[in-house]
Amino acid sequence: MARAAAAAAASAWTLRFLLLSSALALASATSARARKPNVVLILTDDQDTYLGGMTPLKKTNALIAEMGITFSNAYVPSALCCPSRASILTGKYPHNHHVVNNTLEGNCSSKSWQKIQEPFTFPAILKSMCGYQTFFAGKYLNEYGAEDAGGIGHVPPGWSFWYALEKNSKYYNYTLSVNGKARRHGENYSVDYLTDVLANMSLDFLEYKSNFEPFFMMIATPAPHSPWIAAPQYKKSFQNVSAPRNSNFNIHGKDKHWLIRQAKTPMTNSSIQFLDDAFRKRWQTLLSVDDLIEKLVKRLESHEELDNTYIFYTSDNGFHTGQFSLPIDKRQLYEFDIKVPLLVRGPGIKPNQTNKMLVANVDLGPTILDIAGYDLNKTQMDGMSLLPLLRGDANVTWRSDVLVEYQGEGHNSSDPTCPALGPGVTHCFPDCVCEDAYNNTYACVRTLSSSWDLQYCEFDDREVFVEVYNLTADPHQITNIAKTIDQEILEKMNYRLMMLQSCSGATCRTPGVFDPGYKFNPHLMFSNHGTQARRLFTRSL
Repeated sequence: MARAAAAAAASAWTLRFLLLSSALALASATSARARKPNVVLILTDDQDTYLGGMTPLKKTNALIAEMGITFSNAYVPSALCCPSRASILTGKYPHNHHVVNNTLEGNCSSKSWQKIQEPFTFPAILKSMCGYQTFFAGKYLNEYGAEDAGGIGHVPPGWSFWYALEKNSKYYNYTLSVNGKARRHGENYSVDYLTDVLANMSLDFLEYKSNFEPFFMMIATPAPHSPWIAAPQYKKSFQNVSAPRNSNFNIHGKDKHWLIRQAKTPMTNSSIQFLDDAFRKRWQTLLSVDDLIEKLVKRLESHEELDNTYIFYTSDNGFHTGQFSLPIDKRQLYEFDIKVPLLVRGPGIKPNQTNKMLVANVDLGPTILDIAGYDLNKTQMDGMSLLPLLRGDANVTWRSDVLVEYQGEGHNSSDPTCPALGPGVTHCFPDCVCEDAYNNTYACVRTLSSSWDLQYCEFDDREVFVEVYNLTADPHQITNIAKTIDQEILEKMNYRLMMLQSCSGATCRTPGVFDPGYKFNPHLMFSNHGTQARRLFTRSL
């Protein structure tokens, strides 16, 4: 314990020294420059909005949502940690940044990612082109720190101060890369609980940063990701809470992809008890995130920085607990996995707003660069700046669809808990329910317009399976209408999916199927396949 405390104290002094040195060096060069807005991005891990994931965060709702804007239709382009985080950093869809899953082989923090994508992330541009001091603390990418990709000595370009977790989310017994040097943490709550460590590092940065440069902070918490270890003071919270029993809970996934259909219905009592316990623990871990937000806002306010600081709060993907009899995970195409919270407060944003526009995490990079005054035409980003929506500009032309794409993971050998399914599956539970497979590879167009609230998805599998949902009539996505929807709409959605899967930059922002400027030429799409669309998946994934 004494060693851990001494290491933490030494680290704090090291951070203070670096920050003070940086401030002195930069003072003369930047004193005449007008201060640009500061930006803080808080990124949680696996936090849904569909199942009430924001409910425990009373302080966050009061300090960010009620003081700014809530985007009620915010989506991720891939419902998995590493591809989604890569999309945040690059402003690109997965088919353009090529991070397809959480493995090195899937380009997660690989040498290729480091060489091709990292130099052009929005933090790198903020630091090199916009004069920002930049601070990162928390989980970066799932394979960050892998020995085959440079280990924790690798510090991505664009970060002035780097405090990154090795590999995936933990709460105790983890290693941080402190500007490229390893620091090991144990299991003493007062000095090691990761969410609190991130809070303290962030407060230290705000205390000792340069006052002559604007700053960007990205704080990526482990909560509410497994292993769901709450701070001691919160372990008895939410004892009477269980996972929501909405209309798609513990039902058979009829007319859905085989991976959903294979789930056992009804779930066993032990599975339900497990997911209810996980649900409570997830909420418990978020209470420490709520404390972090409160401390951060108070420190910004005490330093008279709050009025010139944008604060973004979001998650890398959603989560499910029992929907369609899938116990717990993400990765699926449904609202519970692809929809996330997005709250923003900052200069010029009116309080207590809700915006229903369709937004995605590929928009965060362009938005933050726009706030910094950078010319977005100089980037290769697929997303759109949210700044006109944040300011409440009149007559904003906005998108009506976004792309969601995922490349399934599986093992070459059979899972010992589920040998009957054979090789190709992964993330299986003891009662032989698997959450992922090689051919759980899909792409979707998520459409939200004045006339349609629609999701169209295609799988890259032997069934050439299609799922379509009208979320106006069926918000819980129980009924697949692929065989009953108007054929012309089906063809247009198929064509639009092809276009989005091959888009890059501005072509990702062209009019959607239900927009006035949309153009459709079915001859480019179909041959003599009757009602079955030509498969387009392997082109991009």
